Amino acid sequence: MKIMVINGPNLNMTGLREPEIYGSETLEDINNFISDYAKSKGVEVDFFQSNSEGDIVTAAQNVLLKNYDGCVINAGAYTHYSYAIRDAIASTSKPFVEVHMSDIHKREAFRHNSVIKEVCVKQIAGFGKESYTKGIDTLVNLK
Repeated sequence: MKIMVINGPNLNMTGLREPEIYGSETLEDINNFISDYAKSKGVEVDFFQSNSEGDIVTAAQNVLLKNYDGCVINAGAYTHYSYAIRDAIASTSKPFVEVHMSDIHKREAFRHNSVIKEVCVKQIAGFGKESYTKGIDTLVNLK
C-alpha cells in the first residue's frame, strides 16, 4: 500500500508556531515519526507540504494520477474554506482522511467547519502527531 501525506499552510512552522497547540516537534520530526509508523504497517508513504492552495490541489490530484492508494491530508486553514481542494479530493475517487493535530472543534468557531469533511472517509482531530497514524490506520483498514 502506498499513501500520500499532504500538509497545508503553516505546518512547515510546526515546532515554532504555537507550541502549546501544535507541540515542539518540527514537521520533519513528525514526518519521521509517520514514516516509521507506516513502515511498521507495511505502508509506503510520501510527503508533501505547501503554503499554496494550487500546489495542494495538484498534490491531491496526484493521489489519483500517480496511483496512490489513499491520502492523509491536513489542509490547515484551507480546511475551512477551500472548495478548490475539496473538488480536487472529490475528483480522485481515492480515499482521503482529513486530520488535524489540534481539536478543531474546541478552538475558534471558524475552525469548526470543514468544507473537505464530506469528501473524506473520516475526520480525525485532536491527537497531535498521532492524528496522522490514526489516519494511516483508517486507510489500511479500508483495504
